Amino acid sequence: MALRTILTDNDPALHKVCRPVTNFDGRLHDLIDDLKETLANANGAGLAAPQVGILRRVVIVVDDQENMLELVNPELIAQEGEQEGFEGCLSVPGRWGIVKRPQKAKVRAQDRNGNFFEAEGEDIVARCFCHELEHLDGHLFTEHTDRLYTNEELDEMIQAQEEDGE
Repeated sequence: MALRTILTDNDPALHKVCRPVTNFDGRLHDLIDDLKETLANANGAGLAAPQVGILRRVVIVVDDQENMLELVNPELIAQEGEQEGFEGCLSVPGRWGIVKRPQKAKVRAQDRNGNFFEAEGEDIVARCFCHELEHLDGHLFTEHTDRLYTNEELDEMIQAQEEDGE
């Protein structure tokens, strides 16, 4: 396993459509393992292969039990409800935007050996499914927000919300 460099939003690789995975071999297993290690090191909620410069349809999403789901050739097959909240991205460091996503989402994918399965999630997991799958088609969350906030602005807004709630 190895840490990979996470590309930032000005890299053209992040704006390209990824190819499906057809070979479920050692190279794919190494990529998945590297994505998991890189995601853990970055303390993120999800990571897609194009974020490390690999134009293949592979993503890792952390579920609500803190498990890293390995999704190969994932497709969003169902969504329900709506949520609006702050979203960030490891490829857009230090910037946050308010984005609408479904409250619940269900994906169909293959595992590292090519076996099909389905996974579903709510709240942050649903948000993450949608966010990461968009990376596979060359899109970033910044396309869904009118304004990007800095870490400092986000911290101030969270603190103000907490003070209002007391």
